[in-house]
Amino acid sequence: MRKLLFALIMLMIISNAAYAETIKAKVNGLVCAFCATGIEKTFKAQPAVSDVKVDLEKKLVTIDTKSLQGLDDATITKLLTDAGYTVTDITREK
Repeated sequence: MRKLLFALIMLMIISNAAYAETIKAKVNGLVCAFCATGIEKTFKAQPAVSDVKVDLEKKLVTIDTKSLQGLDDATITKLLTDAGYTVTDITREK
C-alpha cells in the first residue's frame, strides 16, 4: 500500500512539473535597473509566476510559471504595454 501511495505521489509531482514553463519576451524600451525592478514587481504579483528575470542588455524578460498555471501571450503583452514597453516577440519552453 505504501509503495502504491508513493508511486501515485511521484506521478503527480512529475506530471505537475511538466506543466510549468519558461516564457521569454523580447521587449523594447528597457534601459535601466528601475525598468527591470518595475517589471519584476509586476510579474511577481501574478499568481501564476514563480520567478522573473530581466536582462537589460538582451532586452529580454524571462518568466517562469508555477506548475499547472500559465500566462497567455495577451496577458504578458498587456502587462508590459501598460508599463510602457513594446513586446516584439514571445517564446515558450517547457
